[in-house]
Parts: sequence; structure tokens; C-alpha cells
Amino acid sequence: MLTDNLLTRTLDNGLTLLVRETHTAPVASFWLWYRVGSRNELPGLTGVSHWVEHMLFKGASSRPQGEFDRLIQREGGHFNGMTWVDWTTFYATLPAERIELALEIEADRMQNALFDPDETESERSVIISEREGNENRPGYMLREQVQAASFLAHPYRHMVIGWKEDLRRITRDDLYAHYRRYYTPNNAVAVVVGARDAEEMAGRIETAFGAIPRGEAPPQVRAVEPKPRAQRRVRVDGPGGAHYLLMAYHAPPASDPDFLPMVALNAVLDGATGLPPFGGGGLGRAARLYRTLVNSGQAISVNASVAATIDPYLFTISATVAQNGDRGQVERTILHELERLQTESVSQDELARAIKGTRAMFAYGSESVTNQAMWLGFASMVADVDWLAGFLDGLARVTPDDIRRVARRYLTSANRVIGWYVSEDRRD
Repeated sequence: MLTDNLLTRTLDNGLTLLVRETHTAPVASFWLWYRVGSRNELPGLTGVSHWVEHMLFKGASSRPQGEFDRLIQREGGHFNGMTWVDWTTFYATLPAERIELALEIEADRMQNALFDPDETESERSVIISEREGNENRPGYMLREQVQAASFLAHPYRHMVIGWKEDLRRITRDDLYAHYRRYYTPNNAVAVVVGARDAEEMAGRIETAFGAIPRGEAPPQVRAVEPKPRAQRRVRVDGPGGAHYLLMAYHAPPASDPDFLPMVALNAVLDGATGLPPFGGGGLGRAARLYRTLVNSGQAISVNASVAATIDPYLFTISATVAQNGDRGQVERTILHELERLQTESVSQDELARAIKGTRAMFAYGSESVTNQAMWLGFASMVADVDWLAGFLDGLARVTPDDIRRVARRYLTSANRVIGWYVSEDRRD
């Protein structure tokens, strides 16, 4: 159990510590999580959290640009960072006796990141180029439009990278203000898992971070998405050799009792997968969507996904259809499978296979100390460590009646956005 022997502590400045000692390998992984992502961005400032993440790799007052990489690589470690809708995180995995280096780097850039004006402008070009690269991918263009159509009020409506119009206008002062507002100890969780004494490690973290002043309480996200009242449709036309479908339904947040039944429902449709954005792979060839769409030749590929988030987000089904494929038939087939979940009970055997596979994927995804630290921090962002502790047992308690109940509640036409990317080589 990932939460066994977990030391938890909160420093005077508000920093939460999660430390787990394990000697499965002579390494340790340190993750620093901030409660800030695209969910916390205002109109006109979309993409600012992702951009700040980039800037925190540009050096701090005592370590110039490139020094972070050199120091970590010299010790045989690896490190990175990422931003998503609810959080930003940075991590490093190193030989256990050198994990203090990661603490020093993160404590330094928590309070002393440079935000050099020239580097800011340079990074603007990098991020806009990244976004323009995404715009060459049909799946991205469709996702952006479907996500925007799925939310009328909530900031989940925009992609993490932000709108290009905002990226062109955001200033160095905007970035620095965002950094000072959200990247503070009282808005962060520090996680260490590895071959170090837990009490000693907690003391090391306190030494590195304890003197950093508490920041002001960051503003709360007040937007609440109104209940959908009508199905919405999106069509994007563009170049390509195939058509792409994306269906999106509002789904419960991680802390909702309906979340684990939705995870099981997802596994019945698409086989066992990990949770986004870390999930991938899957055991879906025997699952319903693959059998009905891919094995029959209606679609080239099909996937379903449900994400663990703070606020209600999206359950999605995507499919790739050949240039000469019948798009209408693919859409009807998927809707028929969803209707079956609402009207017919999933068999105990099918549900047991789906849950067993999901448990296996969870186990595979939490073998390393890096991933164990990741899961502890991720759970702290979207819910809490008790949510993580109860994940597998809660999943095992899901019943066929639970599947049918959540299907009826969430998989309704009014709660749905249907989006198509239609290849220009064949128009209707």
C-alpha cells in the first residue's frame, strides 16, 4: 500500500510534507507540487502557469540557467516538471544519498527564480512554437474545440498551454506576479519516497524550506459550471488522411463517490488504463469499444478516458475513422454501447475483469519510487492521501448497479459534446 508507513507533517510556513521510507532500490525521488494549473487562470492570462513552469527551469539567483541540469546529471539523476489543469509539479530522482540536491534546487527556485526579461521573451517564442506544433495535429485541434464547448463558465474550458492570443500579450510582470501568488510553501506539497530514514528526511526538508516565508492565501476558484441543458456539436475541417471523433461528457471529480464507478465504467468500455495525465497503455482489445468498432472495421482505433480532477471534468471517447469510413455509423455504434450501459447490467464476470485489469495497471504504474512519490503528490492535489489509500478497495466494491446508475446520470445527451475533425479530402 502506497500510504503505509507514510510520515506526514506541516511546517510552520504551511508546506505539507509526505515522506515514505522504502529500500526497494538505493534511490530516492523528490516531488514538489503546487496547487496551481490552468484551473487558476483568468481570461487573458491563459497558459500563464505552463509558462511559469518553463521559467523555473531558467535558473535562480544562486544557480544560473543550465546549472540545474548539470548538477542533477552529474549525480546520475533525472528531473523534470509538468503543468496540468489542477497543479504544477517538479521532480528529481537521484541516488538516495544525493537527494538533498533536489531539495536545494526546489527551495532555491521557490523563492529566487530570476524571470530575466530576455529569457522571458525567448520562452515566449518557444511556447508559441510548441502551440503551433500542436495545431498541426488533428487530435489536438479537435480536443481544444470540444473542451471549449464543454464548459461555459469554468476555466477547465481552455487548454493548459493557453490561447495564442494570450501568449502574445502576457508580460514578464504577469508571469512574476503569478509566480509570487501561487508558488509558495503554503500552496505546496513536498513528497519524498526512497531509501532514506523518514524522520531524517523530514528534517532535511524543513532545513531547506522552513525559512521560506508563507505567502498570502491564493485566490479560490469560484467558477461553478452550470448544469448542461443541451447537446453541443463541434466540427473542425482540416487536412489529413482520416477523420477523428471526440465525445465528451461532464464527469464527477475525484472526491465524488461516483468517481470510482466511472473508472470501472471506463474499463468496461476500453479496458484497463492508468489515470490521465499519467495513464497510458491499456488492456482494451477484449473491451466493448474495441470489439464493436475496431474488430468490425468501423474504426482504426478507439479510446475512452476519465481523469481525476478537483472539479467536475470530462469523460471522453475518441475514435479514428478511415478516410472512406462511415462516420455516422461509428457515432451510432458508440451511442448504442453507452445506451447498453444504461439499460443492461454489466455481467459480474465482465466487471471483475475490468476491475482486475485496472488494479493491475495501478500496480504496474506504482512500482518505482518515482511513481510512488508521484501518486502521493497527485492524490494530494485532486483529493487527499486517504483517497489514494482507499482507491483499490473502493474500486473492488463497484457493482453492476453502480455502473448502470452512473451511466444513467452522466451519459445523457444534454451532458454531451460531440466533435468531429473531418478531413478536407472528403467533405459531406
